[in-house]
Amino acid sequence: MDKKYEQTQNRQEEKHVSICDVMKGNTSEVIQKIESNIPSLVQNYSELYAAYIHMFDDLFGTCYMAEKEFFDKLNIDQGILKEIKKSSDAVKNHYLNNIDMSAKFFDAYVKMRISTIKSFDNYAHTMMDSYAKILAQFNESMNPPK
Repeated sequence: MDKKYEQTQNRQEEKHVSICDVMKGNTSEVIQKIESNIPSLVQNYSELYAAYIHMFDDLFGTCYMAEKEFFDKLNIDQGILKEIKKSSDAVKNHYLNNIDMSAKFFDAYVKMRISTIKSFDNYAHTMMDSYAKILAQFNESMNPPK
């Protein structure tokens, strides 16, 4: 008896299709699929970026071997090497400052975007509530109580 009741319910549900149910259901399913993939996407990008950064760190680490084999034999003046270090430190500090500024900018940018989305969501809810009230009033005026 339970199966027949369920089948009857399913048939009744199949007959009445709401556009809102269709759009909400499909949209929610797509959003959930996207959300389920975000952690692995972020993790993969993080691992890729870490590998890229470590590759450069290792590359410059091999410089010590090259220095012993090649540069030490050139007898480069220590004054020149100290100036190169000062220049390199200035460039490094510039990059570190830019990284900090970029991180702060991106953080503020994301917060602003989230705030904008929330504002739009609130606006959309307000408009839908108003629309529902106006539609209810219109239906009442079209079908006055007898």
